[in-house]
Amino acid sequence: MKIAVASEQAQVTQHFGHCMNFNIYEAADDKIIKHESVANPGHRPGFLPQFLGDLGINVIISGGMGGSAVDLFNARGIEVVTGATGSAQAAAESYLKGELESTGSICHEHQHHDSCGEHE
Repeated sequence: MKIAVASEQAQVTQHFGHCMNFNIYEAADDKIIKHESVANPGHRPGFLPQFLGDLGINVIISGGMGGSAVDLFNARGIEVVTGATGSAQAAAESYLKGELESTGSICHEHQHHDSCGEHE
């Protein structure tokens, strides 16, 4: 299983598309066995779900995400978990333990990426 966490270095970002990097954790038997960080190649509508899907990602974790991105990930069979905060690795570990639940935090406007913290 591969989990991608939209991040600002080692912390979960609040707006998926405008993150600095994706921390990617490969897991086996509910334990992280490999970690890598991949720079965000750029925010273009519909691009990141394809990019991450091509990397073999099964789950994407973020603080918040636009509804269109959620739909695109779901169409590719990738689980979306929003509402996460704090350490990217801790979020991935919580997911593996079954302790991280999506809050459904959806960003409705993309022009507010610097202040995206008030999700509905």
